[in-house]
Amino acid sequence: MALWPFGIALTSWHYMWRTTPMHRSEEPGSDADRPPPLPEGLRHDELQPPEQGVGPLFHRRYSGRIREPRLGPEELIDVVGRDPNCASPTEFAHFRKVGPSEGKLRQNDELIVRMPGPWDGPVRVAEVTPTSFRLVTLAGHLEAGQIQFSARREDGELWFRIESWARSGDRLSNLLYDHLRMAKEVQLHMWSSFLERVADLAGDGLGGGLEIRTHRLDDFGATP
Repeated sequence: MALWPFGIALTSWHYMWRTTPMHRSEEPGSDADRPPPLPEGLRHDELQPPEQGVGPLFHRRYSGRIREPRLGPEELIDVVGRDPNCASPTEFAHFRKVGPSEGKLRQNDELIVRMPGPWDGPVRVAEVTPTSFRLVTLAGHLEAGQIQFSARREDGELWFRIESWARSGDRLSNLLYDHLRMAKEVQLHMWSSFLERVADLAGDGLGGGLEIRTHRLDDFGATP
């Protein structure tokens, strides 16, 4: 647990100096907030799905409009997928591919996400499309669920979104995330920083700030 104060200190410093407007909301969820089905062809060994997690399920969406884009959606996803560290704030998260480190992401590739805490975050690539890639958590991850990175054009503008469906991986993670809110704030600023860096990579930063929408589903274990 020794690294958690370091992670919180970094978050506090980053928050003080953040200039991008953030529009945050948290609302009760519904069955529409349940994770998407896993695609065919995905290996299921060592998966850590939400059913194995603890506490409420959080469906969270971080999205932003990129000003004066220099890349299209397909180009942007290709660049970020080849090397997530090109946008990742490495003081919060550093991605390391297990196996060959070059080339496009492919289904069943695995990565380790190093985070400022006592755990690494092993993930597997569930799905890759021209404009998105989706990861699923593996045993030992802080969370149990999925996260997707996607880009799209809408009314001639380029948008980038990070969307996750996850519960805490165990009771300690749930305590830090949902009760003490320590991990929640670290995660918030980690993905916000990621999106800001994507906007700088693909264009002239974010236009209109960050939209962060959270739906909380407390009865995830109930039959839909």
